[in-house]
Amino acid sequence: MSEFVDETEALQTNMEGMKNLSEALGTFNESFASWLYVMNMNALTTDWPQAPTDASYLLAKRRAEEEALAAMEALKAKTEAINREREAQRLADKTALSETTEADLTYAANTTTATTLSSGSGNKSGGAPKKKGAKPKLTAKEKKERSIEIERIITCLPLEFRGSDPNLRRNMEGVIEGLMNAPGNTVKLTDLIKPPDLSQARVNKCLIALVNRKAVQKENNTGTVLYHWQGIP
Repeated sequence: MSEFVDETEALQTNMEGMKNLSEALGTFNESFASWLYVMNMNALTTDWPQAPTDASYLLAKRRAEEEALAAMEALKAKTEAINREREAQRLADKTALSETTEADLTYAANTTTATTLSSGSGNKSGGAPKKKGAKPKLTAKEKKERSIEIERIITCLPLEFRGSDPNLRRNMEGVIEGLMNAPGNTVKLTDLIKPPDLSQARVNKCLIALVNRKAVQKENNTGTVLYHWQGIP
């Protein structure tokens, strides 16, 4: 009987536990059902006007295409502007080169004719042709200062004169020295021509670079093209 009493008490305890569990599940079911009902009512009664629709996606796609087209047009316009600027610069350089070459050739022809006539007259009169004065020699200090000044000027010129083309750099140094050594720092194109290194085309190219850098001033008011050395401040 004592064992039967113990088993009966254990059964009663288990039944009370089942009852408590049933009450807990009932409470949870009621609360969860209430939450589901509230969510359902909220979904039925609340509008979301800012939610994306199919029209929104189409509009976004159209805007992306328009922005891409605008970027392409801007890039194309920029490229065309750069090409036009380069073409204008090339034509300007070509025109300046043609004008300089034509004027210098005209002057060279006139100078050659006048020299020939003068030589003929001098030979007839028995006089010897005059020799040009010797170029003054520079001291070691002056040569060093001259080299530093020429190097400073060349560093301000385009890359092709700064060492990209060693021959062109050497030609530029010769042209600058010729301008510095000239009386009054004023020369004509033919005064700087010293074949075979300093040809007329090379000298003209160096002078154009110096004129563009404003280290040399070009003057043709008298009908003769003169180049005045200005230097770079």
